This record gives sequence, C-alpha cells and structure tokens, in this order.
Amino acid sequence: MKSYLTDFDRRYNYIILAENFYLDDSKEKAVKFYLKALDFPGDEDETIDILYNIAFIYDEMDNLEGALKAYSGVVDIDDEESGAFYGMATIYERMGNKEKALESYLKAVEINPEYDRAYFYIANIYDDMGEKKKAINYYKKVIELSPNDYIAYNNLGSIYEEIKQYDMAYEMVKKSIEINSDYYKALFNMGVIYKKMSNYKKAVEYYNKSIAKNNTYPYSFLNKSVIYIEQGKIKEAIEVLTEGINYNPEAEYLYYNRACCYSKLNKKDEAIKDLRKSVLLYPEFIDIMKIDEDLENLYEDERFIEIINKRAKE
Repeated sequence: MKSYLTDFDRRYNYIILAENFYLDDSKEKAVKFYLKALDFPGDEDETIDILYNIAFIYDEMDNLEGALKAYSGVVDIDDEESGAFYGMATIYERMGNKEKALESYLKAVEINPEYDRAYFYIANIYDDMGEKKKAINYYKKVIELSPNDYIAYNNLGSIYEEIKQYDMAYEMVKKSIEINSDYYKALFNMGVIYKKMSNYKKAVEYYNKSIAKNNTYPYSFLNKSVIYIEQGKIKEAIEVLTEGINYNPEAEYLYYNRACCYSKLNKKDEAIKDLRKSVLLYPEFIDIMKIDEDLENLYEDERFIEIINKRAKE
C-alpha cells in the first residue's frame, strides 16, 4: 500500500531541511528550501514565519534587497505586522535611505505604540537630521517604555549637551551611568559635560574612566589631550596621544594632534613623521595644515612643503 505525501507534508519537509541547513551555516541552501516551502500551501501564520526567516538570513548575508522583498511579503499578507515594518526600516537604514527608514519605523509604532526599539531608532534618525526637539521627544518615549535604557539616557544627554542645556545633559548622563557604570560612552559624555562646565579635573577623571572601560574609543584620548593642550601641558598631551595611538593605530586625528604638539615643542622631525601618517590616513588634513597656526614653525620646512604639494600633484 503506497503512502502519498500531501502538499502540507512537502512544505513541512522543506522547512525542516531549511532549518537544518541554517544550523549547519549553509545559509544559501536554507533560503533555497524556505523558498521551496512557499511553493506549497500552508497556514498563513506559518507563511509569515517563513518570510521572516528568509528576511533574517538575507540580512545576515548582506543581501539587503532580498531581505526587503521578504519583509514586503509579510506586509502583503498582513499590513499590521509591526515587526515587518521595523525590519524594513533597519534595511533602509543600512541602505542609507533615512527617509524611508523613518517612514517604516513610524509605521511600526503606529501599529504597536509600545515598540520601544522603533522609537529609539526614530530618535536616532531625527538626531542625525538635526531635528533635536523631535529626537528628544522620542528618546523620552523610549525611557517611558524602557526606564533602564541607559543608552537612551546617554543619547538624550548628548543632545542636551549639543544644545547647551548642560544641567539637563548632566542629569541624563548621570542616570545612564547609574544604570550601567561600565558604559564608556556615558563616561565619555560626562567628561564632555564637565569640560563645558569648566570643571577640567572632573572632565579628565571621566575621560580616564571611559578609557579604562574601552581603550579602543579614541575620542576619549583626544578630548583628554585637548584639556592638557589648553592648559599648556604639551608633554602630558603627547603622552596621552601616544597612549591613544598605541590602542588606536588608525585614528588619524591622534597623529595630527600629536604633530601639532611636537611642533609647539619645535620637535620638527617627530611632527613631520606624524603629519605624514595623518595625511596617509586622511588626505583632507592637508587643507587644514595650510592654515593651522600650531604648525606655523613648519611652514618653511621642505618636508612640510612636500606634503602640501603632494596633494596638488594628485
């Protein structure tokens, strides 16, 4: 007596094959069999799950168009799937299309008013667009929904610092640190705020704390060195910049600032060496070098002129 597989059985078998290939890290084959599964009839919720899985795998494979198509397929079945709009938004962001990303995130929160991650990225985009008031409002919404979101507190504090509301900036970043004392960006931002409030000792203290938590974040070294430079402590600034370079050998502005410090000390050989490295990493520095008063004592140096002229020849 023969046994026949139904279309539902075939779909199920293809789903199992897809899942096994994914577990074996054969992503292309996993997608292939998920797509095969869609050739056979099945439950609508199951179809949506398959499309989500295809979208996730395409995302992991950096096949953004494929992921976007899969998320669109979910929306075609059910236009109240907030997760699909959220997924589309993340893909649009990776494509560099902030307007479409924002539109999709807003659609996600329209469907699900408690979608805190969608609010978070809406705030991020508005911040990038320079719409600070909207960004502030959406970060506040994130905090309302997720009171322990230390990154939202930090980002909100950073915006307040940008618009010179230092008291509010301090309170937000302080809250971020209270929630997670290991978050290096909040420690860094507290350093920025203290610097703006002219409390240089506390600023250095928090830059040091940020460095202790993450020494591959070069801006902590940069900002700490700037304080020393402004205080006339050039040798100390060089020490900070050198430490930063040791941990961040591709941070072009650390080399450039160290070159400026060497120039101030009339250590021309060291300054030229650092300028060459900084320009190698970031050729646009040449335009800054031409007018940088910190490099004034190098203007007549043939090696300095050679670096400047190299850009003109290119």
